[in-house]
Amino acid sequence: MGGSGADGQSATGKRPNEQLSSWFVRSGWSKGELARQVNRRARQMGAHHISTDTSRVRRWLDGEQPREPIPRILSELFSERFGAVVAIEDLGLRAAHQSPSVGGVDLPWAGPQTVSLLSEFSRSDLMLARRGFLGTSLALAAGPALIEPMQRWLVPTPGGDRLEPAGAGRRSYKLSKAELEMLETTTVMFRKWDAQCGGGLRRKAVVGQLHEVTDLLQESHPAATAQRLFRCAAELAQLAGWMSYDVGLQPTAQKYFVLALHAAKEAGDKPLGSYILSSMSRQMIHLGRPDDALELIHLAQYGSRDCATARTQAMLYAMEGRAYANMGQPSKCKRAVRMAEDTFVDAGLDDTPEPNWIGFFSEAELNAENSHSYRDLAYVAGRSPSYASMAEPVMQRAVDLFAKDDVHQRSYALNLVGMATVHLLKKEPEQAALRAGQCLTVAKRVRSERVNTRLRKTVANAARDYSDLPQVIDLTERLAAELPENADAAV
Repeated sequence: MGGSGADGQSATGKRPNEQLSSWFVRSGWSKGELARQVNRRARQMGAHHISTDTSRVRRWLDGEQPREPIPRILSELFSERFGAVVAIEDLGLRAAHQSPSVGGVDLPWAGPQTVSLLSEFSRSDLMLARRGFLGTSLALAAGPALIEPMQRWLVPTPGGDRLEPAGAGRRSYKLSKAELEMLETTTVMFRKWDAQCGGGLRRKAVVGQLHEVTDLLQESHPAATAQRLFRCAAELAQLAGWMSYDVGLQPTAQKYFVLALHAAKEAGDKPLGSYILSSMSRQMIHLGRPDDALELIHLAQYGSRDCATARTQAMLYAMEGRAYANMGQPSKCKRAVRMAEDTFVDAGLDDTPEPNWIGFFSEAELNAENSHSYRDLAYVAGRSPSYASMAEPVMQRAVDLFAKDDVHQRSYALNLVGMATVHLLKKEPEQAALRAGQCLTVAKRVRSERVNTRLRKTVANAARDYSDLPQVIDLTERLAAELPENADAAV
């Protein structure tokens, strides 16, 4: 009788996966909804061969072990759902075998190994993307497993661990000043494209360029040239990580950020390292781990306190505010916001040349970060209208400034949808629908999974609470017609 024997196994001979079932029940998803999310994430990864349905989900719950990249996708989906890292093993699934050089973030802090790992990972990314398995050999690190290895960024690197100079058994390569400048200019161009078009349009081109630079680093160069190449590799790896983050490839993004930090250390560029750590911090906030985000920001501030420009320091204070907001610490959040504002004023008085990578942190971006800190406080405080009212004028200033900016279109879209969430917090659904509609117009031009996901979530919240409002009905229909879920960017 029934479908299970005395040992609790199903009629198929497989033991039901109680761990996966537990996470699944707590998620509130239906089998069909989970199947749809898996298919959508697979398309984003380039795994177009995957087509999951409710019967397949049922078999997983009954104990069937899905093949890669399904375990990795499920880990990411549940991690994002619960705001904590849910490892593959936590789901009762088996992770694919991975070599230490490809998986994990605790890597050797030495020049030759950094070059080798950058080359290996960028090559694997390019190859696996073509085969439809991008990012499947990675797992997200969090907590001490992430923070402790990153703290070694501050430890001086022994001179013997750096790349050997010319004449020490490595082939010397003569790279002209014009070639170096062209590599650096190309990185600037990629960064501009990312801001305008989102991470989905040029990600593989950036990864390809990074792989070319690591090829150059495997030759022998004068110390000054090697330093510039490492800086270029660090910037490209950070950008590859940022683009991966933007299109939803979180483990891939984290690995690029870690490798970028290693390259920045080899370049001796502490301010660039602090910027990379701020990117990692933002990712941790996105993944619901503000404690980790704060640790990373404090590490960035400590490591660059004596050499970062005022603009970079202001950016770090703004990110510190975001972390404190998501931790539910309003007094510390407000202090960090004030420090960001005061330090940004100093940036206008500082005539020190600044690197291109910090150019994004304009007055618009300062207002955007600080307003999102207030908005996040509102959510943590139980949808507080008072914090939402604090966020509104600051975010409006950001929207007005971004509206005049032809480059930072993704930031414009993110702040339009941010304004929509603020209006929902203030119970102003008509204004929320207006701002979300404006965001939709921009989102269609920007290939960003972050923008699309936030917009869909905001519209869904509006539809849940104001389903009879004509503006919300129209917006919901427009979103379904103009930005269907299968329109998300491939990578």
